[in-house]
Amino acid sequence: MPTSSTARTAIAGLGITEQGKVYGKSPVGWAVDAVQLALEDAGLERSDLDGMLVNPGMTWGLAGTMGSFAVQQAMGLGDLRFSASVSLGGASAGAMIMQAALAIEAGLASHVACVFSDAPLQPPRPRDGKKSQGSAGAYAHSGGIETAYGIFGVAGRYALLAQRHMHRFGTTSDHLGAIAVHQRAFAKGNPHAEFRDKPLCLEDYHASRWVTEPFHLLDCCLVSNGGVAVIVTSAERARDLRRPPVYLRGMAQGHPGGDPLETLAGGAAMAGPVALRMAGVDLGDVDFCQLYDCYTFTVLVTLEDYGFCPKGEGGAFLEDGRTGPGGALPVNTGGGQLSSFYMWGMTPISEAVVQIRGEGGERQVARNEIGLVSGNGGILSTHSTLVVGRSDH
Repeated sequence: MPTSSTARTAIAGLGITEQGKVYGKSPVGWAVDAVQLALEDAGLERSDLDGMLVNPGMTWGLAGTMGSFAVQQAMGLGDLRFSASVSLGGASAGAMIMQAALAIEAGLASHVACVFSDAPLQPPRPRDGKKSQGSAGAYAHSGGIETAYGIFGVAGRYALLAQRHMHRFGTTSDHLGAIAVHQRAFAKGNPHAEFRDKPLCLEDYHASRWVTEPFHLLDCCLVSNGGVAVIVTSAERARDLRRPPVYLRGMAQGHPGGDPLETLAGGAAMAGPVALRMAGVDLGDVDFCQLYDCYTFTVLVTLEDYGFCPKGEGGAFLEDGRTGPGGALPVNTGGGQLSSFYMWGMTPISEAVVQIRGEGGERQVARNEIGLVSGNGGILSTHSTLVVGRSDH
């Protein structure tokens, strides 16, 4: 095992608002609520905050151009010493925490809030017989050759990667379905999960409608309103606060560039070894993973990229239930973005905090010393990795 250095920063507070089909607040409103919940969780006051990092969701509009300032103003905060908006897609949450940790170590701030929020869902409209106006036409006219051949949006591009993986390595829909089933089984123990009361079996998965082959509806993440925030501070200060510290043992980013259709790999292959080395641990020391799961395929390819199995063997790795409840490597123990809620990279981070603290209740894993957390943005374009621990070394 590599030699470990002592963690100097930690997550000290976690705030999760209502999630899913909840209405009546703007994205900034959800962000404010999440930060306030995180402060209360840590036992801190608003006046203790001197740093704010915000990852604006898709519906922030003009406020998203200065998201951290918008949240600061809405909360009535003065004299922040560190502030920024961060945009790396699903890798943003991990990147924010890295920036917060570096700022704290440099003495630029003492307590930094990192928050994501979004409000893409609108209340259902009364049935009036009118069909909603979709955006497929706009995509068809502006998307170039890919849309001309039927590839629309992010789902189509990930589906193309999954098809390529199936062609090269023999990966099957059953392999992808196993990920959805395992995560739904975890979701029943998560009070925040949107699908906690809806069991799922492989037959249900196959019966769900096609979105873009090989993806069924249940291969795809949820769409959620809400917000999630964490408070990052020094390890020393965190030990004196209300909740057990979640130590930031290792961190790294990976932005591979190139064409993922050629490599069938993302930035986890770059970021994982660096973060583990910083933490002083090996893959065999990892007790659980919280992996970005915009699609089931993203989980499979990330497990391969981290090295839990060789490239192309992700499907076989999943077959014995090792990533599900009671498995040797629990993955996405709150249900993930497939069955819990979709707060971009904050979904896996929030569940890692819960597990390290030992607050998972029915879904709590047996071993919770070391957790590996991933964030993924673009089409396997950008990646953040965090290694979190129950102890600081």
